[in-house]
Amino acid sequence: MTDDIVASVVRQWQAVNPELDTGPMELIGRINRCAALLQQAQDAPLRSAGLTRAEFDLLGAIRRTDRELTPGELSRETFSSGAAVTKRLRALQERGLVDRRGDVRDRRVAHVGLTEQGRVLVDRLLPQQLAYERAVLSGLDDGARSRLSAQLSELLVQLEGRIDGARR
Repeated sequence: MTDDIVASVVRQWQAVNPELDTGPMELIGRINRCAALLQQAQDAPLRSAGLTRAEFDLLGAIRRTDRELTPGELSRETFSSGAAVTKRLRALQERGLVDRRGDVRDRRVAHVGLTEQGRVLVDRLLPQQLAYERAVLSGLDDGARSRLSAQLSELLVQLEGRIDGARR
């Protein structure tokens, strides 16, 4: 098996300081490197439609919940700041993909829904995006993908509990 870039970095650190426990670096470094590479690769179908991953995430959140959402709900659904959501929604509204409707009881609240054009775009792009992501992961067999997914899920649950709890 060929060494990855993280193994090379770890060897360099161990040469400089052999007492270092590089275990956390090995895992987190690989997760971060995979995330960066996947981010670069996975957005090809979205780019062809003129969307960023963050914009598609907003559209997808509205589509999968199948209801209008407030910008605050979209922020929580997509792990984005309120300012970022507002900026993205403005661009999506200019493209005719979302509509904003004011709340009848509270004028400070907006409700965001997909237009017909937005719904058609998400429904067309999602299967293409999933096929692309399947191709990106094709080097792993079903069992390896399943095990990795389960392990990452376990890590995510632990991190969300620790990090979300620390923020409150």
